This record gives sequence, C-alpha cells and structure tokens, in this order.
Amino acid sequence: MQALKSLCFFSNPLLLSSFIRTRSLSFHKERRLINWNTTHTLVQTNPLLSLLEQCKSLSQLKQIQAQMTLTGLSSDGFASSRLIAFCAISEWRNLGYCSQILYNLDNPNVFSWNVAIRGYSESESMEEGVVLYKGMLRNGGSRPDNYTYPLLLKVCAGLSWKLMGDGIVGHVLQMGFDSDMFVHNAVIHMLVSCGELVDARKVFDEGRVRDLVSWNSLINGYVKSGLAYEALRMYSEMEVERVKPDEVTMIGVVCSCAQLGDLNHGRKFHWYIEENGLNLTVPLSNALMDMYIKCGNLEEAQEIFDSTVNRTIVSWTTLIVGYAKLGFLDIAWKLFYEMPEKNVVSWNAMIGGYAHAKRSTEALALFHEMQASNIKPDEVTMVNCLSACSQLGALDVGIWIHRYIEKHNLCLNVALGTALVDMYVKCGNIAKALQVFQEMPQRNSLTWTAVICGLAIHGNAHDALSYFLTMIDIGLVPDEITFIGVLSACCHGGLVEEGRKYFSQMSSKFNIFPKLKHYSCMVDLLGRAGLLEEAEELIKSMPMEADAVLWGSLFFACCIHGNVTMGERAASKLLRLDPGDSGIYVLLANMYKDANMWEEARKVRKMMMERGVEKTPGCSSIEVNGFVYEFIVRDKSHPQCEQIYECLVQLTKQLELV
Repeated sequence: MQALKSLCFFSNPLLLSSFIRTRSLSFHKERRLINWNTTHTLVQTNPLLSLLEQCKSLSQLKQIQAQMTLTGLSSDGFASSRLIAFCAISEWRNLGYCSQILYNLDNPNVFSWNVAIRGYSESESMEEGVVLYKGMLRNGGSRPDNYTYPLLLKVCAGLSWKLMGDGIVGHVLQMGFDSDMFVHNAVIHMLVSCGELVDARKVFDEGRVRDLVSWNSLINGYVKSGLAYEALRMYSEMEVERVKPDEVTMIGVVCSCAQLGDLNHGRKFHWYIEENGLNLTVPLSNALMDMYIKCGNLEEAQEIFDSTVNRTIVSWTTLIVGYAKLGFLDIAWKLFYEMPEKNVVSWNAMIGGYAHAKRSTEALALFHEMQASNIKPDEVTMVNCLSACSQLGALDVGIWIHRYIEKHNLCLNVALGTALVDMYVKCGNIAKALQVFQEMPQRNSLTWTAVICGLAIHGNAHDALSYFLTMIDIGLVPDEITFIGVLSACCHGGLVEEGRKYFSQMSSKFNIFPKLKHYSCMVDLLGRAGLLEEAEELIKSMPMEADAVLWGSLFFACCIHGNVTMGERAASKLLRLDPGDSGIYVLLANMYKDANMWEEARKVRKMMMERGVEKTPGCSSIEVNGFVYEFIVRDKSHPQCEQIYECLVQLTKQLELV
C-alpha cells in the first residue's frame, strides 16, 4: 500500500487532460476475433439483437441501430452496450462511431465505458482511452470498476506514460481496488513497461495479493531492461515460494541465459520444460533457439527449429541471424530464400550478416534486391548499409542513404546518427561528419568516439583531444575505443607528452586497462618521435605477449630512423609470428639497402624466394554509379577490361604531355 501511495501524482481527474496530449505513439496489435454468441434472454427474445450478433459491417450496424431507436430498444443498457462493443472490438470496428454512440447515451453503463476504453487500448490511438476515462468521470453516471483500471494501466504501459500511470494509481487507491489481483498486476506491468523496476518491486513486495502473473511481469521486466541476473534471482525466489512457472516464465529465464551466454543454465531450463510437460509454444521455441545461438550452439538451435511446426517469421529470422553472425553465410542465405514470407527484419538479418562478415559489396547488392522486392527499409537497414559503405569507402552510396533517411523522415536515433558520422569519417568527408554530429538530437559515448577517431584519422589531433575533453566534461564515460582514437590523435600530431598522459590515465583515472591496440598506438607514437629505446622498453613491460602489429610498429619506426640493430630484432620477432607476410621481407631488405648493407639485403631476397613467399598484389576499389568495383594488378576479370586499359593508356599519354 505504501509503495502505491508513493506513486500517486494526479489526485484530481481533471488534471489528466493536461498530460494526455503530450505524447502519442503508434501502437498496433492484431485484432482479436470476438465470439458474439450469448445466452442472454434479451438477445434470444429480441430479433434486432440477434441480427446484431450476425452483423458483418458498419452499414448493417447503422440499420440495426436505426430500428433499435425506433422501437426504443436503444435506451436499454444491455442493448446499447452491445452496439458499443461491436464498434469497439469487432473485426469491423469503428472507434470514432463508438465514441459518438457512447456520448449520445443518457446514462451508459460501466461495461459500455470499459469496452470502449478496451477498443482504444488495442488501437493505434491508445491515448484516447484515457480521454474516454476522463469523460466517464465527468459523466458521473457510472463508477469505474476493477475492469476499468487494468485497461487504463495497459494504455500507460503501452505509451510509457509514467506520470499518467501514477495518477491512475491514485484513483485506484481512492476507489479501493488496490487489493484486486488484476489491478495489482496491471500496476506492476505499467511500472515495468515504464522502466521503473525499483517501484515495481516495491509494489510486488508490499502487495497483499500476488500470483504467477505478478512474478512473470517482474521477471520479464528485468530481462527487457538487461538485468538478467536479477531475473534469475527472482526466479529463485519464486521457486522458494513453490510457485510453479509457466511458458511465459520460461521465456523470461531462457532470455536471461541468452543475455548472459550461460549455456549450462539454459540447458537446465530446456530440460525443465520437457520434463514438466510445459507447452513448447512458438515464442518459447524462438527464445530457446535464440539462447542456443547466443551461446554458440547452432546444432541445438537447428534441432528446435526443425521440430517447430508453426514457424513464424521470428523463428526463421532467429536462425538466420545465428548462422550469419557465426560466419555461416551460405547456410543463412539458403534459409533466407526458403522463407515462405520475408519482412524488413529478415532482410536486415541478411544485410547485417554480410556487413558483419566484411562482405560489404554483397550487403549493398542485397539492399538493392530488398528495394526491388518493395520492402521498405527501416533505421536498422540504414545502419547496416552505412556500415558496408564505411568498409568500402563508398561515399556516393552513403550520401544516397543519407538523403533517403531525410526524404522518408526516418528517425535519426543515436545508432543511425553514429553510423552516419562513422560513414562520412571513413569515406574521407570529416566536415560532413562533424555537421551530422552537431545536428544529432542525441549523442552517446559511441557518437563522440566516432568523431574523436575520425578527427584523429584525418590528422586533426588538437580537435580530437578537444572533443575528448568536452566528452569528459559533460559526464560521458570513454571506453577502450575512445582511447584508441585519443592515442591515435597524439600519434598523428606527434604529441608525445599528451600521449603519455592519456595512456597513464586510462588505468589510473578511468579504470581501463590497456590492450594490445593501445600499446601499439603508444609504440607508434614513440617510434615516430624517434624514442625507439622507450618504445622497446614499453613492449618488454607489457603484461601480455606482443603481436605482429605491435612489432610491426616498432620495425617501421626503426626503418624510418635507420636503427638497424633494433630493426633486426623487431624483424626477427615478426618473421616468427608471420613468416608468410611479404611486406616484412621487403621492408627489411629496403632497410639494409638504405644502410648500404647490400649483402644482407640480397640474403633477405634469397630467403624470401626459398620460403616461397610472393609479394601480395595490391587491391584497389572504385565506386561508379553507386556500385563498388575491386581490382588487382593486371586484373582482367572485368567484362569491360579492354576499354578500361585503353582509358588508362589515354590518361597516361595526357599525363606525359603535362
């Protein structure tokens, strides 16, 4: 009771109206088919009401309503409530006409108000349900009952209207319905849906009534908020109180295991479901598949998929995502084309899979195919495509996607805005990246990190450090990637002292322990500055083994500064780690040549030949009319290669004339 009282916000029902117009979200649920058959005496004895039960359209309803008005039947509370119910929740519903009938009645009963509110709660205009409630209070003829408030709280849950929900709770207390099981569970569900899990737990703990629905609301609320451990702890408490779980409970705990990557507990829950004969519903099957996939066990996920009879789009997409993320794109592709029905989520799974696997050209080709299939892309599609553009440096396609976002008024959320910033950065347009960054309504640490790394890549070291300091000042917490950007900026700007300072602050101030990439940045910074001994000492002091990238940074610095002795040591380490890399041999031979050590240079060339190491041909790419083409030296795979080479000949001749 105390927890409910602390939630009260609106004590005056008239204050509700000032809030309901502040937010309106689209919320669509599939309409339920209603069984209108009834044994009520009035229906059985009155032909008009019997006709109403068989009504198939709004026009038929209006004809029946006209006859009811002529015969005076419309003044009967039960008869009028049937009219309203038809308009509110039937397959041919018309909520506007429903409200019109309701407001024209002299004294509508509580069932009429409730069924109209229910109709709105299941529509795209959920907020109108609260407007009806306000009208009900003003009408004064019928008092809300214990069926009214669960409907209103459902509206608040669907729209995340926390303040409005608190006001409704105040009315619940005034009306004395706080001990009603349905109302109590609706309050918990509303709080959970609004992200107020602490308050939801207080209501749960202090409530005089609770059932399985109460437990399920909290467990699944914790899961949706990413608090998997709390969800499993709640399940343990439920076991102690000997409350038997159902399929909904199992979805919550299985999803918790998926979030934690806990295969052992996930299997135990799967075993419990089978041993206790719980109904393996399609949503539960999908949750189990997702758990096995996130725990890296595709075989068991495939077994569940194969045994699921009524597969949904979610079932197919879950398995496709699993195969794609784990690198089995060919299997994912086969499943994708076997799908009986595809939606935007399915397409996103495949496009995202290709982008994640760095097969960006195929990702963009699939996006074009998606458009040809008349599937409307969403924000997730755009993020995946922008990732592909970033990998390819496909600026023209990236610009087209940006224009598409603006033209179709897609929500520039943090993820999409950050993807745009990253695309412009990696495609070389830092000015446009900064413009998008400034125009974003919201930014998180990933957005700031993208800009910091972008400025670093483009050599704007001081600007990168300035953005980093601003990010810290506004209270955002940097991560490992942020510090890669910061140290890269110091490296490009030759800011040795700043680099040392921020490298030290990683662990001392931000509790982030440097990884190989951070050490590589520092070795590169020190090496470029000619501080080779300090760079080598840093490598020796590392708590982990240095990789080829790190030794490569030191080796490259030795080549630049002509330190042959240290360069030989670094090259020796590199050749042990990656003996097949032709670049190491070439750099080592060139270092010897620069030091006039011709015999050693010849030995390196000979060693390269004896080991069968060939120089890897360089690969280039070019974007033409939104398509990216890749080619290597002397490449003749393109169908228009003759025209391409002829063009190169002409360009070479023109250059010779200049």
